[in-house]
Amino acid sequence: MYDFELNKLIVILISLVLVLHIFNYTIRKLLGVDRKKWFSYNHINERHKKLDWTVRITFLLILFFSYLYTASNMELITHWYFNPGFLVFIFLIISELLRAFMEWKYVENKKVFIATIIELCFAISIIILTIKTNFFGIF
Repeated sequence: MYDFELNKLIVILISLVLVLHIFNYTIRKLLGVDRKKWFSYNHINERHKKLDWTVRITFLLILFFSYLYTASNMELITHWYFNPGFLVFIFLIISELLRAFMEWKYVENKKVFIATIIELCFAISIIILTIKTNFFGIF
């Protein structure tokens, strides 16, 4: 039973990544913007690099302290804002908004930040839609 559910989850996640990748490729092609490389994170400049690492370290500290609070709390129900999935979701939003701001401020082609904002909005919509529909009714 669990293997079947794991297989469904893997298929859904691969499908979502594929949809997001196709959307990102299409938007960047329409706007005439260079596409981002997979699994690489190019910082715009040194300031962006420092701010990005500040966000990452802050996120890890928040994640660690939320784990400590949840582990030491004797209640059976934890708060939704201590959920690691929620924290990762917020981290990704903040990280991409920082990237869009740095692109807007420092990159000559302003369409780059527009593409980043559109991609972020689409990704947020897909993630929320997927969660609210219980993975499109599969689970």
